[in-house]
Amino acid sequence: MRLNSIRTAAGATHSRRRVGRGIGSGIGKTAGRGHKGQKSRAGGFHKVGFEGGQMPLQRRLPKRGFISQTKGSVAEVQLSVLNKLPVDDIDITVLKQAGIISRAALSAKIILTGKINRKIKLQGIMVTKGAKAAIEAAGGSVKQN
Repeated sequence: MRLNSIRTAAGATHSRRRVGRGIGSGIGKTAGRGHKGQKSRAGGFHKVGFEGGQMPLQRRLPKRGFISQTKGSVAEVQLSVLNKLPVDDIDITVLKQAGIISRAALSAKIILTGKINRKIKLQGIMVTKGAKAAIEAAGGSVKQN
């Protein structure tokens, strides 16, 4: 057997349907398009989502998508950045005044990146488990509101 001698099985393929080629073809005259109307005309198709003048579904629904409504409201702060701050009592206003987080941020979260080797007191700031352990190991404290 050779690849160029392979044929499809008998009855596996059908010849192309020739629409609009007379009454004897079984699909002549209107060629399966029915009578009258936009879809029966040549070039008579409308854009995707068109609902005959009614406000389309994609325009009726609110456009929110997958854009986070709270993105940017929680700022991440690394432990190594806290190590450089000149104050020991740290809250969200101190971080904003130092320019570490955006003024638009509603809250902040301390993440375990880098090291801390001095005693600090955090108040009203979220902290990851690892960062909390590192702060307490350095003699600091974390107080949640």
